[in-house]
Amino acid sequence: MQPLGTWPAVERARIVGVLTDVDDTLTTEGAVTPDALQALAALARSGLHVIPITGRPVGWSAPFAAQWPVDAIVAENGSVALIRSAGGGLRKLYTQDDDERAANFARMQQVARRIVREVPGAAVSRDSGGRETDIAIDHSEFTHLPQQAIERVVALMRAEGMTATVSSIHVNGWYGGHDKLAGARWIVGELFGRALEQELDRWVYVGDSTNDVLMFQHFPHSVGVANIRRFEAQLAFKPRYVTEGERGAGFAEVARALLAAR
Repeated sequence: MQPLGTWPAVERARIVGVLTDVDDTLTTEGAVTPDALQALAALARSGLHVIPITGRPVGWSAPFAAQWPVDAIVAENGSVALIRSAGGGLRKLYTQDDDERAANFARMQQVARRIVREVPGAAVSRDSGGRETDIAIDHSEFTHLPQQAIERVVALMRAEGMTATVSSIHVNGWYGGHDKLAGARWIVGELFGRALEQELDRWVYVGDSTNDVLMFQHFPHSVGVANIRRFEAQLAFKPRYVTEGERGAGFAEVARALLAAR
């Protein structure tokens, strides 16, 4: 991971959009701080696209999709998107049809109950009421699970045929072929009618945790906010650059670097 200051200006000048994680990337201690909000607004004013892609549920994401100056929010690790309509309301787009979502939802609740039953201290996340296409087990937001318990949760999810990832606060599990990268490809196509794969070098991804590894691997321009260092040993693929600031301050640092090159 190289210091963000080594990112060449000529490369930054070609960026057309920012894809970003939310928890501990945009947020600090669970809240979006003024510097991060100002960074989002400044990026939007400059004409850059901004799309948060998060493991948070669609219900939790809705107020932010309505208020933040972003093109859309892709929630639940790539399965559902929230887009402001012309009339000011929000539209929901899904990668799964109604029947598939209903069947998967029922199966996931059974898995969640098994995890809570079999892993001491495990609890579903407090935002679970807003989830439609995945489940989340809290490991660091309101409950602390030791690493061994986190690994047991992941193993149980995978034994049940689920995809499982670990964010800075939750263990997320779901049925379906979506993930953050698939969600990014999907939403760029939906919003702009373009193939993300043909312009990867014109987007940057910003993240902070092990569930961002696929994005770090795939995007030639990737940035970790400084708090990613606590996961560095667990990262199969690291971001190309790292900020000096942590969390929202780190995201604001990325925004300043992009705007300085325009």
